[in-house]
Amino acid sequence: MNALVDNGDAAAAGAQGPSLGDAEFGFLREFVLQQCGISLGEHKRQLVQGRLLRRLRALNLAGFAAYCDLLRRDPASELGELASCISTNVTSFFREMHHYDLLVDELLPRWLDEKRGGRLRIWSAGCSTGEEPYALAMVLAEALERTGATVDAKILATDLSPQALETARRGVYPVDRLGGVSEARRKRWFQRGEGSYDGYARVHPRLRELVTIQPLNLLHDWPMQGKFDAIFCRNVVIYFDKPTKQRLFSRYAGMLESRGYLFLGHSESMYGLSEDFDLIGRTVYRKRT
Repeated sequence: MNALVDNGDAAAAGAQGPSLGDAEFGFLREFVLQQCGISLGEHKRQLVQGRLLRRLRALNLAGFAAYCDLLRRDPASELGELASCISTNVTSFFREMHHYDLLVDELLPRWLDEKRGGRLRIWSAGCSTGEEPYALAMVLAEALERTGATVDAKILATDLSPQALETARRGVYPVDRLGGVSEARRKRWFQRGEGSYDGYARVHPRLRELVTIQPLNLLHDWPMQGKFDAIFCRNVVIYFDKPTKQRLFSRYAGMLESRGYLFLGHSESMYGLSEDFDLIGRTVYRKRT
């Protein structure tokens, strides 16, 4: 759930440092479009310059031409860092609560009844710093406890950003980031920090057992073999161009079980982009059979 947004970082572009020239910005625009599916307009130049100045300093590079040369020589090694630099993680626990209500009230009870002795898989694609997959794990763990169903249930969480994935793996969050979590769930699913970790909370080990966190570029190959019952790809495709969205939705359809569900963000739509899904609710789509 990464978003390229203007904020105070743009002001950093005015700080002392090398400038992002036309040739280098043109290369970066094409590279990011091809590798990440994100279109960078000219109005993003100052933002990109300010964000990448930090990376130049970390790599001890003299300027943007040297950084572009690095990307040409070894794009795979730097792609995740580049994505982290130009994106801002916008996420929270239980964001767009109506999606979780659908899971709790309808989908999970049905799946757990139908899949006794079988497997249940949910994919959080673009999981950012982990709030979404851990929120999914809460409702899944609660449904498993409530029903007593014996199901091989797992959540896959993927993202391109190494920094975001590291936060997700640690599962430690400032307490003020738990605003969307009810008091009952805070007590049940979080361990409050003490000493140097005062003001922080760690997700319960049970949730960590349910979530597998892996790096993945949505535009590259997907190593997963089995299919998913639901895919959450929220506030991701809004930054992609139309052909990229169409290809991605087609690939999602291929990765979903018959009548599986795809959840998009509140500003996203599949209108005119895919014939593989039916809209069944607010940004909730079901795969056609």
